[in-house]
Amino acid sequence: MFGLHSLFEAFKYQAFVDFGYLMLLIYFLAMSGVTIYCLLQFHLLYLYRKFHKENPEITYKKYKIGDENVPFVTVQLPMYNEMYVAERIIDYVAAQEYPKSRFQIQILDDSTDETVNIVAKKVEELKAQGFDIEHIHRVNRQGFKAGALQEAMPRVKADFTAIFDADFTPRPDFLRTTMSYFEDPKVGIVQTRWEHINADYSFITKMQALQLNVHFTVEQAGRSYGNLLLQFNGTAGVWRKKVIEEAGGWQSDTLTEDLDLSFRAQIMGYKIQYLEKLESPAELPVEMNGLKGQQFRWNKGGAQNARKLLKLVWGTDKLNMLQKFHATSQLLAYGVFLWVFIAAVSSVPLAFAFAELGISTHFLSFSVLGLFSVIGIYYTANITAALNRHQPATFWEKVRFFGLFISFMPISMGLSLYNAIAVIEGYMGKASSFVRTPKYGINGDKKQFKSASYVAKKISWVTIAEGFMALVFTGAVILGIATDNTAFVMFHSMLALGFGTICYYSIKHLNFR
Repeated sequence: MFGLHSLFEAFKYQAFVDFGYLMLLIYFLAMSGVTIYCLLQFHLLYLYRKFHKENPEITYKKYKIGDENVPFVTVQLPMYNEMYVAERIIDYVAAQEYPKSRFQIQILDDSTDETVNIVAKKVEELKAQGFDIEHIHRVNRQGFKAGALQEAMPRVKADFTAIFDADFTPRPDFLRTTMSYFEDPKVGIVQTRWEHINADYSFITKMQALQLNVHFTVEQAGRSYGNLLLQFNGTAGVWRKKVIEEAGGWQSDTLTEDLDLSFRAQIMGYKIQYLEKLESPAELPVEMNGLKGQQFRWNKGGAQNARKLLKLVWGTDKLNMLQKFHATSQLLAYGVFLWVFIAAVSSVPLAFAFAELGISTHFLSFSVLGLFSVIGIYYTANITAALNRHQPATFWEKVRFFGLFISFMPISMGLSLYNAIAVIEGYMGKASSFVRTPKYGINGDKKQFKSASYVAKKISWVTIAEGFMALVFTGAVILGIATDNTAFVMFHSMLALGFGTICYYSIKHLNFR
């Protein structure tokens, strides 16, 4: 009897050790994926800084105001239920410093609410002023944004199409600057940098601005300067019409049709001209559920495009190995949230297995390389990037940055569950609707939004799960300190704070009325 008991205890111990090694392997693989991604981002940082060191001043050519000898262009404004911003974007387009006779405006309106009447009234007003403007209202919303753009193609009068989402407020010189770059026949797309009209509205918008500044400086500009594949960002850019047609048109089999079409166009040999210093201001989501919906669409669409485009990337002889490698990294980058979530979950049992495994926790310090890369990238994008800065950053600007960055890291971890679900669905090929991100016409003031239309009214199961994860990691912190297993206490503290914050704001920003 004693022998059987000893055997059973030995079996339990060996099972515990085996499970510990399994968790170590899973954690190591997940953090390796995150670290490799961060190091590839660091290469983009190198390309970005190298270019700006060699080109400290960047100026853009543009057509003169009033010049009638400019290309004819169609401006397309796809929208769905945008009653708070629809009129604003139409007014901004009409205010372009471009001859009225040289551009057409198409409002591609799939709305089912008051937006339809708001747009119709504005269209009649501009028609009376001599604008070539058309209101195309669909009632089936087939193919979502991609479907609206593709259906409108036969009605495009110009050889070029500029596209703006409804929440943008383009600069008056947008058309006369971007259109000048199509004099180069190799340029198929011109993309501008997003700016934020409400970056300081709240904690949530500050976090978004911090991250998007990285994408539109180090990532997009770094790829451009390194002759790597970029992506069209879905808005604030211009396409050569024949490139859209030759590349296969707008396709609705992914949620990010912009990334899909832009990769297909570049694989054909066309170039994206990225204008880092031509900003196109837009409104950031101000409430958590809208932000999560946007993140879900971007991450699921990115994963869908990885399924669709990786074979195309590696099957062409028009890209060199470095271009293929970075294109692969870009398509698989949406999996970072999945890797973070896997690392987070596996780290809980691993934290209490290290002592039995006889492995030093210093073994995992390689992941610090990724952290240092991220700090350097975010610092460059938000402090030292040569956007419109003519003076060095002040001491307090640097302090503010580090304060925001320290807050940003837990928040990004807290989004890992929601985004991991999106990535898994994308890899599995699961179809879903295009859920647009609601905007409320907030230009930076403290306008309230909770009573507005479009605000979510129900708590989702993911929000409940995020609250549960916050409790799990809080428990892991307490137990780790109590048992002197502190290797992951900092990591688990950040996860507890991140999941708790995401859950809190998801509930706070609901409209229960």
